[in-house]
Amino acid sequence: MKTYDLNDEVEMKKPHACQANDWKIIRMGMDIKIKCLNCGHIVMLPRREFERKLKKVLKKAAD
Repeated sequence: MKTYDLNDEVEMKKPHACQANDWKIIRMGMDIKIKCLNCGHIVMLPRREFERKLKKVLKKAAD
């Protein structure tokens, strides 16, 4: 089911306070840390919550 990996750019269901919706995965483990590509704000979410809020993967790290 996992379709995301480290350094992928993802789109979340709700936009960030800066109105951007693009994030980069910068850490993976039990928690997933993502960074807003517009303002640079970093958020850490439990994996289950991240998977629930994830809309789609925009760009894979290998691309």
